[in-house]
Amino acid sequence: MVARRTDTDGRRAAVVAGVGSCLPARTVPNEELAARLDTSDAWIRSRTGIARRHVAAPGTATSDLAVGAGARALKSSGEPAVDAVLVATTTPDRPCPATAPLVAARLGMTGAAAHDVSAVCTGFVYALASAAGLILADVAERVLVIGAETFSTLLDPGDRSTSVIFGDGAGAVVLRSGTAGEPGALGPFDLGSDGESEALITVPAGGSRQRLSGVPPRPGEEFFTMSGKEVFRHAVRRMTGSAKAVLARAGWTAEDVDHMVGHQANSRITQHVAEGIGLPPQRCFSNIAEVGNTAAASIPLALDQAHAKGVLRSGQRVLLTAFGGGLTWGSTVLTWPRLDPS
Repeated sequence: MVARRTDTDGRRAAVVAGVGSCLPARTVPNEELAARLDTSDAWIRSRTGIARRHVAAPGTATSDLAVGAGARALKSSGEPAVDAVLVATTTPDRPCPATAPLVAARLGMTGAAAHDVSAVCTGFVYALASAAGLILADVAERVLVIGAETFSTLLDPGDRSTSVIFGDGAGAVVLRSGTAGEPGALGPFDLGSDGESEALITVPAGGSRQRLSGVPPRPGEEFFTMSGKEVFRHAVRRMTGSAKAVLARAGWTAEDVDHMVGHQANSRITQHVAEGIGLPPQRCFSNIAEVGNTAAASIPLALDQAHAKGVLRSGQRVLLTAFGGGLTWGSTVLTWPRLDPS
């Protein structure tokens, strides 16, 4: 095992300084879906690992969940403001404008830089990399990074293959300027994409391609679609490869990783990725049974819950890895810092 460093090396770095999350009050157990989708709780659990998910109430928007998570992350950080706000989401309040400026304004930070990041379920990792870039370029000292989704708005209620998987929620972290090697400093990133496989995870209607085609959308094309078997195969391969790449760049081995917090896509995907990396199951934090797949919100939501439960403790080494539409994938590492509760 590589000896664990506690000193810093003086290089500027983005450091996790606070965490927070927000879930809609309403939960939908498997039994409620099974009654209308000709399935069962046992089938859903065996295929996905999910028992229930949270669903936003009518009148709720993605920005509402983002504000809730962001406020808690700011409280955890001990500071009320940041220089920039990034919102990773597949379900913005509107196609135009971006959701992040509204979130910044509602959190009392009108004037802060703000923009959305769109990389579906990899969105939070991409947003972390973007935020770290702002800090390393000396554009910002503190950045609020939020993953927020109301994925229920994209789902065909009659599609068993997608309706049982996704839930709504938001998670957030505050990053501050610090030095490489200190607890909380984000390590190297590994990011990638494969646009040739974009059709595997998509919403066919609503964008410029469909609108300029001259052909009205067919019924159902406004809903999210996913080629499950192919996505499973790509997710396992890409997350495993990305995780191995970022561990190599960080100089870590699988034995050095105390916890993997991966995108909560499917419990079987997590198991296969862990096996591919060489991690025992007990080192993989999972909350998918209680919240489902919350897309870009899944990793920060899991981080906040793992921190609140005492699973993540100061000094532990953590691997983050994700896969999503695009196709996109990405990973990073950090040593968990000492944080106040959100």
